[in-house]
Amino acid sequence: MSTIPVYRWRLAPEGLATFRQLRALGLRPGGQDVAAQLERPRRRREPLIAFLYRVDLALPVRPMTPARWAALERANAARRVCPECGRDAGYRIPSSLGVCVPCSDNSSQLAA
Repeated sequence: MSTIPVYRWRLAPEGLATFRQLRALGLRPGGQDVAAQLERPRRRREPLIAFLYRVDLALPVRPMTPARWAALERANAARRVCPECGRDAGYRIPSSLGVCVPCSDNSSQLAA
């Protein structure tokens, strides 16, 4: 079992980047294994963890094709439809509610 190196916040060596940093550079990990781990300490809680990837092994981000844009549109449209009333809410329904706001208000009024 090999362990990966762990670096403290802002002390990672050059050539390593988080997923978001790679994305900002127009890159993706491209199937490579995690090269290191970054830990940001927090008071009275466990540290925040971020995985680091090697920039030299990263691949360019795949371009969005018309089919991928269409699939994304369908997925976002499905998130707008309320499962209770079946209407398009006009916004992405929060997972915390599970239903549109009017249905959530009606169910909370019925429970009270």
